[in-house]
Amino acid sequence: MTLQNKTIVVTGGAGFIGSRLCARLAALGNTVISLDNYFTGLRTNHVPGVDYREGHTKHIAKHITEPVDLVYHLGEYSRVEISFREPQLVLEYNAEGTAGVLEFCRKQNVKIVYAGSSTKFADGGLGRDQSPYAWTKATNTELVCNYGAWYGLPYAITYFYNVYGPGERAGSYGTVIEIFRQQYAQGKPLGVVSPGTQKRNFTHVDDIVDGLLLVGEKGEGDEFGLGAREAYSVIEVAEMFGSTVEMLPERQGNRMSAMLDDAKSRMLGWEPTRRLPEYIETLKI
Repeated sequence: MTLQNKTIVVTGGAGFIGSRLCARLAALGNTVISLDNYFTGLRTNHVPGVDYREGHTKHIAKHITEPVDLVYHLGEYSRVEISFREPQLVLEYNAEGTAGVLEFCRKQNVKIVYAGSSTKFADGGLGRDQSPYAWTKATNTELVCNYGAWYGLPYAITYFYNVYGPGERAGSYGTVIEIFRQQYAQGKPLGVVSPGTQKRNFTHVDDIVDGLLLVGEKGEGDEFGLGAREAYSVIEVAEMFGSTVEMLPERQGNRMSAMLDDAKSRMLGWEPTRRLPEYIETLKI
């Protein structure tokens, strides 16, 4: 499928990654529909020319009634540690919401590109059960595969590895790079969750979007890992900022490592080109 002159749905299209994807798809000449409930999405992320519809993904068929050519499903609950506090919300957004999107795709017989989570591969495979978030995301990848087997639904599953870049959020639902950036800008110590040796494959959002476009065009099946091959511990990242560090207590569900398998993505021609140390240097100017 060539991603030009298509009608494409992006769930979570007002979010950090979704808004960048919407912008790229629109620039290619597609009709882009965003479905977002604005739980973490922001109206300030809106892209001119994109059709924004507000609603829950479990009601996608009510909000999108026209035929579409492709669905990118990014609109889910997406934080590990805080998911312990609100499991019902995680189940509503990730289980009920994704079931609704899959049914929408089945009835339209349209390809779904599902944004899985690298937590599925953390700590030798144990990570899939380490938090409500991780469990629902891993379970959803299996459900997507089953829809492919049961109904012949065309699908591709991607796995994001610690996405960073312009437009990140801080706070309870924030990402570590943006949290560090704001602490650095305010002259505060950088809060590193113990033990600090947990490693992450930090991947720039524009590299992620490059991968999503390729997978949308050419990808079929599971295991499209999208992650930078260089891994850094959280304490190493804090040291890149050159600030003092404050060690914080350990947190439940905080994985130590994740295995990166990007072979299928690279076979499509995907290659990450941005590096975390260089990005952090731009934040210090």
